[in-house]
Amino acid sequence: MGKHVIVGSGQVGSHLAVKLRDLGHEVTVVTRSGGGPDGVAKVAADVADAARLSEVAKGADALYNCVNPKYHRWLTDWPPMAAAFLAAAESSGAVLTILGNLYPYGPVTRPMTEDLPLASRSPKAMVRAKIWQDALALHEAGRIRATEVRASDFFGPGATDQSYLGARFVEPLKAGRTIQLVWPADVPHSWTYLPDVADALVTAAADERAWGRPWHVPTNEPMTFRQIGERMAALLGRPAPRMSRLPWPVVRAVGLFNPMIGELPHIRYQFVAPFVLDSSAFQRTFGAAPTPVDEALEASLAG
Repeated sequence: MGKHVIVGSGQVGSHLAVKLRDLGHEVTVVTRSGGGPDGVAKVAADVADAARLSEVAKGADALYNCVNPKYHRWLTDWPPMAAAFLAAAESSGAVLTILGNLYPYGPVTRPMTEDLPLASRSPKAMVRAKIWQDALALHEAGRIRATEVRASDFFGPGATDQSYLGARFVEPLKAGRTIQLVWPADVPHSWTYLPDVADALVTAAADERAWGRPWHVPTNEPMTFRQIGERMAALLGRPAPRMSRLPWPVVRAVGLFNPMIGELPHIRYQFVAPFVLDSSAFQRTFGAAPTPVDEALEASLAG
């Protein structure tokens, strides 16, 4: 079996490490603290240290970029880390498999497909776009092998507090309390299930058909917050949950003191108009499908 180096042990990196471990691969997880799931090698390292990351990646078949610096630090933290990944991929020969997102597309009025231009002029989105563009340039020059897997907002077991469908949504639903929303309750939005993200990363790293282009993780049809809440409640045998939305001026005021909340205006367009991901290319090419909605929501409730 192969050697796989995963950088980052958050909500995606942990799922990926466990999946690869259970498939019998040699797995190394790299984080600043040296943490990670049981049954894998754990390395403490500064991801921006290109020499150190290259040393860890030596002999690897795949190198996964599952890092997610705090959103308000993207402009400072991403460039040196992205450069380190390129250096490590080139020196090791590992397939660089990047966990991307949809921010670089910017606001669109149609379902998002991988052929859309990375047209956003938001500085943070441009940082994310450059990570892929630089990797693709080295891939096309024959210096590395690279692919990027893009997902919409995460949900599922292991989702962190940053997930809109995580504990802050599930816990009040279970308790029969009002769910407090930042965004409108009735706008369609694509949600990507965390285990499906891990599966897509494994596939993209191993199948040469995936290299040299981006892919969208298999994702179900979009659902509104209200639809998801009602579906979860039905699975629990409960009545539909109550929902309340914080007024936008209040959110902006809180953002003056909370850096993460202060970043919400940058992504507001994703939640006040339909935000729909088309994953048909990945599904068609690799014969994959998203986990059925009810199965995914049941696992989310259990988690």
